[in-house]
Amino acid sequence: MEDVYIAIIILWAFLYMYAIAGSIDFGAGFWAMYYRKRTDTKAASVANRYLSPSWEVTNVFLVLLVVALVSFFPGAAATLGTLMIVPICLVLFLLTIRSAFMVYSYSVQKYTNMLVIISGVTGLLIPALLISILPAAIGGFVEVVGDRQYILIDQLFTSPTFYTHLGFGLSTELFLSSLLLSDYAKEAGSEETYHVYRRNAIILGPITLSFAVGAIMTLIPEAFWMFENMANEWLLFTLSLLAFSIGYSALWWPSKKFSIGRPRVAVLLIALQFGLASFAYGSAHMPYFLYPDVTIYDAFTNEVMFHLLLIGYGVGMAILIPVFIWFWRLFMKDKRYLRQDAPH
Repeated sequence: MEDVYIAIIILWAFLYMYAIAGSIDFGAGFWAMYYRKRTDTKAASVANRYLSPSWEVTNVFLVLLVVALVSFFPGAAATLGTLMIVPICLVLFLLTIRSAFMVYSYSVQKYTNMLVIISGVTGLLIPALLISILPAAIGGFVEVVGDRQYILIDQLFTSPTFYTHLGFGLSTELFLSSLLLSDYAKEAGSEETYHVYRRNAIILGPITLSFAVGAIMTLIPEAFWMFENMANEWLLFTLSLLAFSIGYSALWWPSKKFSIGRPRVAVLLIALQFGLASFAYGSAHMPYFLYPDVTIYDAFTNEVMFHLLLIGYGVGMAILIPVFIWFWRLFMKDKRYLRQDAPH
């Protein structure tokens, strides 16, 4: 395999991990806000309990993603900077506000309610801003005049592709977070909360799939080159659909606990489904970062730097992966933490 494709796979891996972790994190923030005034369910407290230790870890993947992009593909920095300057700056601004309230609200009780609202609102705005980059990178929304690039905002905001991608991103976030929180509630022994999030996942699953199909279909008139490339990845998309079907059906499988549903199986298979689909989508986008102006070959770093970076990332991940696994096991298995406020 060529060095450039090893680098792009590493970049995809960081993007995928952040997409999954970020979707669940931001979605949990929205559900905490949505259920905050409901007295008939503990859904808000379960979502807040998930957010408490997880939001710091999620931001690690964002840092890894940005550093990998700039280090492996420095030649893309200028053009992608033009494309991403507004959404990324807004994302950083919103993350700063969200993180500040996450830190201080637990020590200053009067800000707790404000934290829930800010976490919920930013939980929708941040993914929406990030997903807006994808349709813009497909082509047709950036005009090159001399040495400068201009984003055609009017065309982007009137594009069906933009809105189907946006709908897919938001529904995915809420779907994944519902699945994880249903599993989290099951581990906590809160049957009522489990059924609340299971019901949300059942509703959001078909909506997410519909937006995914819509996002593909809207590419036909606007980026037919991308649609043709995606058609060549039919096997990965078929496996993705199969994983979705089995994972979604797991919400009805018999279970020893709460009688129905295997949310852990659903979470793992749906995560696999998004991995397969995102890999196929990324493969269809190759070899372009920004169609048709910037390719991965144009932007790639030199061979010596690549191998040094590869060693550095290998050592770093050898340290981080066991830590993440330990954190996750502690986070999902510590009954004293899981069962706070759980009904007895």
